[in-house]
Amino acid sequence: MRLIAAILIAALCVASTPAAAQDTGPRALLPDSMRWAQIPTLLPGGEVTVLAGRMSEAGPYAFRVRFPPGFRVMPHTHPDDRVYTVISGTWFIGIGEQFDSTGVTGYPAGTVYLLPAGTPHYHLARDGASTAQVNAVGPTATDYVRQEDDPRKR
Repeated sequence: MRLIAAILIAALCVASTPAAAQDTGPRALLPDSMRWAQIPTLLPGGEVTVLAGRMSEAGPYAFRVRFPPGFRVMPHTHPDDRVYTVISGTWFIGIGEQFDSTGVTGYPAGTVYLLPAGTPHYHLARDGASTAQVNAVGPTATDYVRQEDDPRKR
């Protein structure tokens, strides 16, 4: 039930309040206006654009993440349920506390993937660049299974 509520709230958030909005009126965030940036929880090469909300605060948020070919995100967890929508490429995700490039499953553009809070998982951009949108209810965090895999510790 909590996951369904998160999906509905996140969908409403994306539809009505992009992070770039200065007021509460309806807005459209066009692809050319999205500002992509590196974030501390990803190694260089991975980029994020925040679409709506604030990930560090209570409430719905949405962002897109894109990975270049060969990019890896080592096993980690998040405290919130997440809804991934594959925007482009093939989104590879593996479940577990050990990275295994043969243990990932690829999902094509258009796929919606539900990831419960606390699930250890990892990513690999195996076949080329990929982009996914994440919708959830914060606050959120990224906790790496192994501290040495955390880009913030390097």
